[in-house]
Amino acid sequence: MSSKEKAYSVAILGVTGLVGRTMLDVLDERDFPVREIIPLASERSLGREIKFRGKTFLTEVPTSEAFSRADIALFSAGAGASRQWAAVAADSGAIVIDNSSAFRMDPHVPLVVPEVNSEAIFGLDGSPCKIIANPNCSTIQMVVVLKPLHDKFRIRRVVVSTYQSVTGKGKIGRDALEEELAGRIPESFVHVHQIAFNAVPHIDVFQENGYTKEEMKMVNETRKIMGDESLSVSPTTVRIPVYGGHGEALNIEFDNDFDIEELKGLLSGAPGIVVQDDPSANVYPMPLSSYEKDEVFVGRIRRDFWHPNTLNMWIVADNLRKGAATNAVQIAEKLVGRL
Repeated sequence: MSSKEKAYSVAILGVTGLVGRTMLDVLDERDFPVREIIPLASERSLGREIKFRGKTFLTEVPTSEAFSRADIALFSAGAGASRQWAAVAADSGAIVIDNSSAFRMDPHVPLVVPEVNSEAIFGLDGSPCKIIANPNCSTIQMVVVLKPLHDKFRIRRVVVSTYQSVTGKGKIGRDALEEELAGRIPESFVHVHQIAFNAVPHIDVFQENGYTKEEMKMVNETRKIMGDESLSVSPTTVRIPVYGGHGEALNIEFDNDFDIEELKGLLSGAPGIVVQDDPSANVYPMPLSSYEKDEVFVGRIRRDFWHPNTLNMWIVADNLRKGAATNAVQIAEKLVGRL
């Protein structure tokens, strides 16, 4: 950070959770200009020490006074807490970047992935919106890849199957897997069924249409972020017993034909994407290789044999970082110099 660069007071609601702690790491690693951290958590975590850049801060409970000291408030404490405190924080003068589902489909709240629609952060007068929504983790990594392809070839339909880490459910999801692997099988399962040595095609609650809420998030959020309500998204979301990193198998149908090498070059040059696609050398994305990284990794890029203008690929991203904390911090970076 240069001596002339303005520094900001950043509140983090949910600072003791997996995503909240990752937000601290990402702020530090990306050299975000922080003047002060305001760590906010529930009463049971009141007074806990939070260390950041050699300084120690004590957790507080959220109040309007606490938010009045913040320029930016990163929220990751669940939809209920966001509904309770986002308007309070915004009215107190903070710009809220919310990682929950509370405001994602609110027509008055932008849903932002910076590589795709960073312009949505700001209103027509150029001022930042008071509340900005961070999309669902599985949606974020998908639209980063879809954006350059849609711009060039026009996407007609996407069929996506996800392979999602237990950390998508937070610390409780990770702890549940560890307990089961240790042979301690509970009476009721955090992941609906046993997750150890299993794959559970059930993330969030089922809707009347037979899809889960997680699947419908991918449908609706993708259309909003991409600004195209005609885009067809057909998802199946599955929880698997890995600690970090969501995988997604995509089948993408375009309006226009494509040259496979041109398409790979397009992806290689797109922001936030790393192409790992050399099957002859066993090179392709995996959750382990995405761990603690901020990019979306793309591989297994190949034509669909049976449908014209259709592509298959495999993508992976760290769900705690690009799927949550990093995306939020990237939004905050767009605000630097505008507050």
